[in-house]
Amino acid sequence: MERHASAPKVGSRSARHRDTLSAVAETSYAKCGDMSLAYQVFGDGPVELVFVGPIVTHVELLWTQPECKAFFDQLATFCRVLTFDKAGVGLSDPIPKVRLLEERVAEIEAVMDAVGFAKPVLFGMSEGGPQAIMFASKRPERARALILYGSFSFPTAGSWDDLDRDPAELRARALAELGEDYTPSTEQIARWQGFARAARSEWGTGAALSCLLPSVRSMRQLGMLERMSASPGMFRATLEAVFRMDIRPILPTITAPTLVIHARGDVIPVQGGRYLADHIPGARWLEVDGADHVPWFTEPDKILTGIEEFLTGSHAAPSQSHRALRTVLFTDIVASTQHAAATGDERWRAVLHRFGEITADLTERFGGTVVKSTGDGHLATFDGPTQAIRCSEALRADAETLGIEIRAGIHTGECELLDSDIGGIAVHIAARICGQAGAGEILVSRTVRDLVVGSGTGFEDRGSFELRGVPGTWQLLAVNRHGPRAGSAEAELASLPTPDRRTAMRRSDRAVEVIARRAPWIMRGMARLAPANGRSSIREPTSAAGT
Repeated sequence: MERHASAPKVGSRSARHRDTLSAVAETSYAKCGDMSLAYQVFGDGPVELVFVGPIVTHVELLWTQPECKAFFDQLATFCRVLTFDKAGVGLSDPIPKVRLLEERVAEIEAVMDAVGFAKPVLFGMSEGGPQAIMFASKRPERARALILYGSFSFPTAGSWDDLDRDPAELRARALAELGEDYTPSTEQIARWQGFARAARSEWGTGAALSCLLPSVRSMRQLGMLERMSASPGMFRATLEAVFRMDIRPILPTITAPTLVIHARGDVIPVQGGRYLADHIPGARWLEVDGADHVPWFTEPDKILTGIEEFLTGSHAAPSQSHRALRTVLFTDIVASTQHAAATGDERWRAVLHRFGEITADLTERFGGTVVKSTGDGHLATFDGPTQAIRCSEALRADAETLGIEIRAGIHTGECELLDSDIGGIAVHIAARICGQAGAGEILVSRTVRDLVVGSGTGFEDRGSFELRGVPGTWQLLAVNRHGPRAGSAEAELASLPTPDRRTAMRRSDRAVEVIARRAPWIMRGMARLAPANGRSSIREPTSAAGT
């Protein structure tokens, strides 16, 4: 790949290691539901590591880029590395619609299980960072450590709806909420907007990746990488979903040792990385020079040294596996006392028994666990908020067939996992939310709303509330029975098509893909022959870049 003469290069330690090797890890496939995910495993180091990459990946093209290969070769000296293409990306199966955050977390677990990784390090890059964070929070017993590069927990430079707004206006708004330390400059916000606009309307030309990889010169090769990784619809839907999410409430629940790395000039503002480091308990912070959104172009030796020292130079306390991220659902039968008086105790007990059976059946069907009965309702937990919402909708419908109404409250947060019970502030919050709900209403916290972006769930804002015994004010939203309102951002996102990347690939892209699979070393050799400060007729593709 052609790069500017001043672009950083992999240092001698990385470049010398296995530089002459031509072997490429074999591509295999892991099942995740009814889909297949392409993955590779390589390296002989003692530490298991899963690279949760960005949306622009292709596990076989990765090896055709010299700097990228050198980076992973060096990482493989002290780690056994698992890389994979997410559903809808690269060599993995296409998907019909945008994936939810909890579905991406399931993909991580699927590839881990396929190769037998019990408790690996999670290396989340770019939008892979929130996915790795969620996994570490939901599955603390399976996360040895967490490394985040060029990542974020919320859109510090503005959301998807802000692409055409004045950067100075966005900065003033963010400054009031975040303060100086976490607010990007006007120039940073303008750069992010330029990238997002290019991704929205010019995907496949190289314009979007040129914003992420400013040291790369060849628009032709960047365009090819875009087309071979994801279709325009796939990338846009993913990017829009990512920049509508906010996982800040999840950060304090992380118990795994964490290293946060960010380049100062990254198009993803460095302030987002600083926020991660300051709000994940005990996290270490490594800030590097450079503007490229991949670690192999941005002080790779410094990054690799920092990672190696982090993983092998200390023995952090084990994560507290008795605490984990869960979605808590409380249900309550409305006007149960009046029902009992009207129908008689015996008949009412039969109704309660039947609804208990329905609750147990539906909770299991949606992957949850009934923790206990609360008399006129139930407490249940789920791995993800979408399942909890769908289960509560089904419970509401079945309750109405029995002639009763329920109300429900849902919150996602850290819970204490006891032998046959559950505790923690998240349980109290869910109970208080349920208490605010009206008859037939499913009320959720804003945290839940932000975690189900792209699910097709519609919400109605109910305002901010003080919840008894819980600090602060809480925005609550009601689940809309009829889905998102027509024309709303959620309705449009849920309906965006995400076609297979092959729909956008050219004949030349297909030829390069064959060469990348069979002889990647040839293309690396061509890349080394290309002049550093001029254009060459011989170019090679890159991989694993982008957000």
